[in-house]
Amino acid sequence: MFSWRKGSNGHGSLSGANGHGPNGGDGAAAGSLIDLRGIRKVYQTDAGPFVALHGIDLQVDAGEFVAVVGKSGSGKSTLLNMLTGIDHPSEGQVIVGRTEIGRLDQGRMAEWRGRQMGIVFQFFQLLPTISVIENIMLPMDFCRTYPMREREKRALELLELVELADHAYKLPTALSGGQQQRVAIARALANDPPIVIADEPTGNLDSKTAENVFTLFENLVSQGKTIIIVTHDSSLAKRAQRTALLTDGEIVNEYVARALPSLSNAQLLKATRQLEKIKYDPGAMILQQGASGENFYIVSKGTVEIVLQREQGSDVIVAQLGPGKYFGEMEFFHERQNRASIRASENTPVEVVALDYNELSELLGESPTAKHALHEAAKKHEQENIQKRGKRS
Repeated sequence: MFSWRKGSNGHGSLSGANGHGPNGGDGAAAGSLIDLRGIRKVYQTDAGPFVALHGIDLQVDAGEFVAVVGKSGSGKSTLLNMLTGIDHPSEGQVIVGRTEIGRLDQGRMAEWRGRQMGIVFQFFQLLPTISVIENIMLPMDFCRTYPMREREKRALELLELVELADHAYKLPTALSGGQQQRVAIARALANDPPIVIADEPTGNLDSKTAENVFTLFENLVSQGKTIIIVTHDSSLAKRAQRTALLTDGEIVNEYVARALPSLSNAQLLKATRQLEKIKYDPGAMILQQGASGENFYIVSKGTVEIVLQREQGSDVIVAQLGPGKYFGEMEFFHERQNRASIRASENTPVEVVALDYNELSELLGESPTAKHALHEAAKKHEQENIQKRGKRS
């Protein structure tokens, strides 16, 4: 198991002195650390234009752990190339911190990437003719982020982190595939970047080593790093804080996928295209008990409160729903009359995504499994409301 050592200052031992952590350099911007706006990528092929990405919008906050998943050909690697500046979008903007990376020339891009992003490739891409420790020192040499006399010491610390210090002066070819991947992770951390991007980092590893690599990423996130990985391993992806599901070059709304997991990827994408995003101020009323319902709602940001009216006395809050939770399913199955009032929490603004009942009906008509699951949830929630109203009246 990889270890994470804490120094005397209480921070991880990898915290560098170069000021390029999550709060330093170009990464120190308010709001989302990474902001992809309307990213479209078109490749010209012999058969004509091929659209790899269709208007991708994606925001990632500092310190988040995001897994990008999807079938082969869905656009995952293309998306990573946009994020890292290895390739440029045909349309749209990639903004990392305060930097719109599409405006950087090739030289500035390489140095910016070296300081702000650590990239872990699926096939390691270690230089075979120099030692392991020299591979790790290369990013420091290129970006001049550490004094010359400190670089070897830092590289050894990174190798200790991935439990390979004993192999520091060997050539990469003397190491196993799993060991080379760990060296690649150590190299990605060389300049203490705020962001680590990994393309199938566990794809060529046995299950034990893959688990250890993933645990290392989790530890890095706990220390403030922002991690974005592409993975085919669904069990590992579920351990990330968020999942971005790519289907045919588009991102499925993660909250729809969480609320209606029985829908196919194509159905989830169809639902995503039909969503309406609605924002509410703290304390604002979203639905009034007894009024006619029109939409199925999924919370995407903030917290909403379910409020029941009692026959005597004041209203009572019976539940709170956070991101990924939904409401309006009882109304969909029962005369479309709101069974409770729903309001935004008084503490923070709320954002929901809404799906018209007619559109929801069409989707559920295509998926009997999803319809049954939602119907069962509606019956359960209605019974809970009846019980809670009775206990508190």
